[in-house]
Amino acid sequence: MAEPASQPHPAGAYSYTEIGAGQALRAVLAEECALAISYNGLNQAVMMVSPHHLEDFAVGFSLGNDLVDSIDDIYDIQLLGSGERREARLQVSSRAFWKLKQQRRQLAGTSGCGLCGVDALEQALPGLDALPGSSLPRPKHLAGLRERIAAEQQLGRHSGALHAALFIDAAGEIRLCREDIGRHNALDKLIGALARQRIERAGGFTLVTSRCSLELLHKAVRASIGTLVSLSAPTALTVDWARRHRLNLIHLPHHSTARVYSPAPDEEQRP
Repeated sequence: MAEPASQPHPAGAYSYTEIGAGQALRAVLAEECALAISYNGLNQAVMMVSPHHLEDFAVGFSLGNDLVDSIDDIYDIQLLGSGERREARLQVSSRAFWKLKQQRRQLAGTSGCGLCGVDALEQALPGLDALPGSSLPRPKHLAGLRERIAAEQQLGRHSGALHAALFIDAAGEIRLCREDIGRHNALDKLIGALARQRIERAGGFTLVTSRCSLELLHKAVRASIGTLVSLSAPTALTVDWARRHRLNLIHLPHHSTARVYSPAPDEEQRP
């Protein structure tokens, strides 16, 4: 929300004027920084991220991009730097480091593209193991969820420029919310937080406030997330892959009931 420029303002607030008006106002803008990620001293990626929950991001990025198999492969995380330049230095197991070097690629990530730096179709369209299948969320857990999400997005409520990923447990309670300028980064942070806190996921589901594209599906399947809900419609390819990999995929429109795209309507739901 805008406020007159003469009033005290928090860090991250910038002045502006409206076209045709002379009064200077201030608005809080989303923060971002460049985060360099390395494994056992080997540089792997530079991502533009929001500077919050960076340990969660480092773990989720590693898991979601198939760089490690388990959080137990990560022995230590050091966060260095400040402001616009930061580093996350991870120490991983020998097994994970060998695997990483085998598939190493230079990434130049941005908040708008989760496939930057991918130079092989095999990496853009990877082979994934199908999930065991999960029950769909109860309708009452989806009712009014948009409004509940807005209350959880503390950073986005001030800047209006952040995506969010949330975990809703089997009782329908919002357990975690992670935000970032990048929709992929927000999901990575959530995956990392779930792994670090070892939260029980059975019966729960993950929600993303962004559109649901194939890269988000990759991360969800690798993280063994059984149900993915999005506020924007999924792409056709994402639906095809969700059905193929037994991921429940649900779109939550603004003014209509939830739409289940996976499993397909003619498929029998398997427990």
